[in-house]
Amino acid sequence: MSKKIIELKNITKSFEHQQILNDINLTIYENEFLTLLGPSGCGKTTILRIIGGFVEADSGEVIFDGKNIAALPPYKREINTVFQKYALFPFMNVEENVAFGLTIKKMKKSEIHQKVLRMLKLVGLEGFEKRNVNQLSGGQQQRVAIARALINEPKVLLLDEPLGALDAKLRKDMQTELKKIQKEVGITFIFVTHDQEEALSMSDTVVVMNHGNIQQIGSPIDIYNEPKNRFVASFIGESNIIPGIMKEDYLVHFDHCDFPCVDKGFLPNEEIEVVLRPEDIILSAPEHGKLTGVVTDITFKGVHYEIIVKGEYRNYKVQTTKYHEIASSVGMSVIPDNIHVMHKMKEEIHETL
Repeated sequence: MSKKIIELKNITKSFEHQQILNDINLTIYENEFLTLLGPSGCGKTTILRIIGGFVEADSGEVIFDGKNIAALPPYKREINTVFQKYALFPFMNVEENVAFGLTIKKMKKSEIHQKVLRMLKLVGLEGFEKRNVNQLSGGQQQRVAIARALINEPKVLLLDEPLGALDAKLRKDMQTELKKIQKEVGITFIFVTHDQEEALSMSDTVVVMNHGNIQQIGSPIDIYNEPKNRFVASFIGESNIIPGIMKEDYLVHFDHCDFPCVDKGFLPNEEIEVVLRPEDIILSAPEHGKLTGVVTDITFKGVHYEIIVKGEYRNYKVQTTKYHEIASSVGMSVIPDNIHVMHKMKEEIHETL
């Protein structure tokens, strides 16, 4: 396990009597790409700003390299930030923007120039030193902002929705570039986004948040395949969420059928919720399916069809590469590994979704 670089301990924060963060505890490791993911207003940017020193927590500790830095101003922290609005200086060219932090430190010009060239090469902007930043595309401006943050050699880089202003294709390209840059410089990236695909494709660790609380922490694969509750299952990807009964270990009952599964540790006949991902439902002839239904809608999505199947008890969303006619009857099956069983959420949590 890598060394801990940041520990948030019992962090709370309110604005105008509204609770934004509720007793947040989070450990972040060296060289980790960690993403704070959640809907608008869930508290993810507030965590970022507390780590950066731009906002002070009401209570709790911010431990950096073993020391509580909660009282340190931003400029004394070994942390830099890239904002969604890149905050470049329009009256400076690319080299001057990237060099700004080192110029303030009064480093030798020759040394600054060499560092700038190295950073511009890292972010793919060789030869852009004298270019006015207003002549750059959005993606190029973002690379300048990243180079300016990295040139100060911070131990941690905070990224507050830095891809939000980019178009879809450029956004995907920059996701790949950011991950590559993070691996090359070998520092901790803490990334904020509300985009689930972005979080899953870039991160080592994803922290899913809602209403000022951490819902789940895990790898992208764990978050997607093993959601801990209804919110995570609904927010990450698409899901069919079905009430059921866990009859016993490895046997779940829903929609009046028993299904073998791989889950255990529930009470006998405990009320639970089952998550079936649309891509995990196998369509067949009706006589070969455990459940049956009728196709009521089909949408072509490029790499697959999204199909709505009206079953006896509910509609199922299914993703498949095979076309099925509207009004045709189908069978539905799911292998045990693809049935995920969750503890049923409390009613008060349901009301916050």
